[in-house]
Amino acid sequence: MRYELEKELGDLHNDLLKMGRVIEQYIDDTITALINQDVKLAEEVIYRDDVIDRIEATIEAECLMIIARQQPIARDLRLITSVLKIITDLERIADHCADICEYVIKLANEPYKKPIEHIPAMAEQVKKMITETTESYVQKDVEKARKVCDEDDIVDKHFDDIVLELQKLMQENTDFVYQGTCFMFIVKYLERMADHATNICEWIIFHVTGTHKELN
Repeated sequence: MRYELEKELGDLHNDLLKMGRVIEQYIDDTITALINQDVKLAEEVIYRDDVIDRIEATIEAECLMIIARQQPIARDLRLITSVLKIITDLERIADHCADICEYVIKLANEPYKKPIEHIPAMAEQVKKMITETTESYVQKDVEKARKVCDEDDIVDKHFDDIVLELQKLMQENTDFVYQGTCFMFIVKYLERMADHATNICEWIIFHVTGTHKELN
């Protein structure tokens, strides 16, 4: 029984890593589509959102089958509970990639009225957090998970600075209002993605220690 459980938990682990790698690629493609106003790539990201939904459904079914068939002990239940929470946050990150790409398409025929170097820098920080989240899960590294939680402040600072800049530009130039509003939605989605990475790390901490970070 234990051998079968370990095998199924191993499969669960690999599927979760696959989901994380796919989402990292989505973020790369989303940043590229945004910078280059690449409508075709943006449409591909939106289309591929269904892939993540299918992976999430598969992992969720695996978790429920393990609980039903294998009678996992406490530490295994912690892992399964954490995985169920983690895949929900990963799916939301993929949704936000698609949300951003919707705005890329809306702005396709409108040349950017200002350089957008600060938004890609924010996006790169979000991607870094998600990569470190995957690493902390693989390594069961609580300190790295806590570090990712702390890095959420960096993304929040990017968000505040960019919003202030966009507000100033919209006040100075009414022609920029529509584009500026779209950029505000984009950075809000990026900020939410970082929040989801933080949530994942809190569940990693719970899996390893048995204590949720928010309860510390």
